[in-house]
Amino acid sequence: MNGTLLLRIAVAIILLTHSVFGMFNNGINDFGNLYLNQIGFAPFGIFLAWSIKLSHVVAAFLLLINKYVKPAGFVTIFILIMGIILVHFQEGWFVVGGGRNGSEYNFLLIVVLLAIMYPNGLKKQN
Repeated sequence: MNGTLLLRIAVAIILLTHSVFGMFNNGINDFGNLYLNQIGFAPFGIFLAWSIKLSHVVAAFLLLINKYVKPAGFVTIFILIMGIILVHFQEGWFVVGGGRNGSEYNFLLIVVLLAIMYPNGLKKQN
């Protein structure tokens, strides 16, 4: 059993649940129209929102089958960093408790993805 299996399953579940529900409750379109378009991405907000969420679905699948993990991780980390910059940073660190909608959750996902991508650390990979 691969040492990253549990982390890959956990991240895949998070990415899927964060994406799939928005596909059925108009959340992705709302994110594109009501947020991305409003902060300067018009007229591409809906396209960007769907691209982000579909990339999460693809990344989840790739994590589960343990293929193309690094490219999936890099794309997802980029999206998470942009989420911190555009959405979460202004709300502070805490997701709940000491604040609301902060950066801590994205930070944790980034670190977990890096641990999955580099299970032996950053030393030379074979």
